Amino acid sequence: MTGPTVTVRAVPDVFTADDARHWVLLTRAALAARRAEIDELNVFPVPDGDTGTNLYLTLDGAIEDAAAALRAEGGLGPADLVRECTAMRRAVLMAARGNSGVLLSQLIGGLCDVVTERRLAALDAGLLAECLERGAGKARASVAHPQEGTILTVADAAALAARATADDDGTLAEVSGAAVAAAQQALIVTPHQLPALARAGVVDAGGAGCVLLLESLHRVVTGAWTATDEGLLSAGPPRPRDEWRSDAEAPAPAAETEGAAGPGQDGPAFEVMYLLTGASADTVATLTATLDRLGDSLLVVGGPDLWNVHVHVDDAGAAVEAGILAGRPERVRITHLVSQGGARDQVLPLGVVAGAAGPGIAALLEAAGAVAVPFGPGRRPSASQLVDAARRTGAPSVVLLPADADGLMVAEIAARAATGEGLEVHVVPARTTVQALAALAVLDPERTVHANVVAMTGAAVSTRHGAVTVATEEALTWAGVCHPGDVLGIVDGDVALLAGDLVVAAHDVLDRMLSAGGELVTLVVGEGADTALADRVAARLGRERPEVEVVVIDGGQPVHPLLIGVE
Repeated sequence: MTGPTVTVRAVPDVFTADDARHWVLLTRAALAARRAEIDELNVFPVPDGDTGTNLYLTLDGAIEDAAAALRAEGGLGPADLVRECTAMRRAVLMAARGNSGVLLSQLIGGLCDVVTERRLAALDAGLLAECLERGAGKARASVAHPQEGTILTVADAAALAARATADDDGTLAEVSGAAVAAAQQALIVTPHQLPALARAGVVDAGGAGCVLLLESLHRVVTGAWTATDEGLLSAGPPRPRDEWRSDAEAPAPAAETEGAAGPGQDGPAFEVMYLLTGASADTVATLTATLDRLGDSLLVVGGPDLWNVHVHVDDAGAAVEAGILAGRPERVRITHLVSQGGARDQVLPLGVVAGAAGPGIAALLEAAGAVAVPFGPGRRPSASQLVDAARRTGAPSVVLLPADADGLMVAEIAARAATGEGLEVHVVPARTTVQALAALAVLDPERTVHANVVAMTGAAVSTRHGAVTVATEEALTWAGVCHPGDVLGIVDGDVALLAGDLVVAAHDVLDRMLSAGGELVTLVVGEGADTALADRVAARLGRERPEVEVVVIDGGQPVHPLLIGVE
């Protein structure tokens, strides 16, 4: 007797929409794990140390924006490759940050173009090779003056290897594996193509990001991405990649790229980026030619209804004006390329973002030209809100004055994140409102950014701060046990005394603060406080310390009827 016939169904060798989702998420994890390491490789075209950060923030923002667009269309639902690529193509263009982020948008955008143009539900080996070819070609076409030894070289090598393997009837895994191997080899030799890389002893930063993109693709195709991705999906930091360091000798000086700044040379002072809408093909061509004359590292990508513009120039205003002539610039970001030696000491417009505990303080800050960010118990601003406020200043360099001890760490996170927004952000450690006001008072638009940060920091930390408030519950303090209704006198953040009256407490706080001297006392009156409170305190100071200047501000802050500063 013969047994029953068994039909074996072959699993299709295809890359699905679910695989695409896994790919972008795994790439984001890889870039997050390696962003600092890639930043350290960044010496070309400008040694500003942000390539890894820009690649990560570009992909992270694109994923979030694409997901939001899909939800708005009716929900994420089951993965659909055409729908996902349609959303991702626009999202990654809009999220692109820096030169490397724009090129990443083109690599991903080329893949998405193949899918959307041909309405593909999945990719086989040949189509995957076509996607890599389209992405590499699109990235190279976007650069006004392509340079070998960059991400372009790495992407080209990967695409060529993928095509050759697909033409030899290779499987999907063989195609992705060939692309990875070729990209890794191309990356290793980048220091032999760019003198700046050889001098620094590193490979190209953008090329390293491209390798991570392709390695993540291969892991998804082969299924080897759940247990072996050290530092991505498992615990512990990833080991440094030794192959990203080089001992190559720099090519002869003749190989130097025209317009690329080497050590001791001055390059353009600003990076200018914006999205452009309402532009025609003709006006975009004119814009491209104008920007090419103004600077270098030029990228104008996208179309037909949305373009992403990136250029390094000395005249940032002229670059933006050229965009206005071409269409409607949006999300304009101007970054001072501080790592360029000659640009560091320029006097630049300096924006200020400061925490405001009450409406009166906010009005005072805004009158002084700062962007006020309201805060208070239970409503402290997030890092993203601080970055948004920094953008609203419209300045390439911004100082953050948290005015809140609990907000200092968030401000530091915002400053790091703002690097990817094209902003140079400094945090001045103003822990209280009176310290923020003292720092703002010494801002001098004629000084350099560095000089202002030093002066504002000095003013903040040298301002002694105190307050009076009313206890709402029983608690143990440095001054003893307090009960609801007790008045607390606070000096430098600690409860220094207990009293039964606000005026008495304010006098005692000031006596302690002025014991070490002082020339200026600032009194900030809180929400609902008796208007006579500050007047009585000021009158006493006038009698007992006539040499001290007193400033009274209606702050409107909750919790503290009176904030006190001594300078």
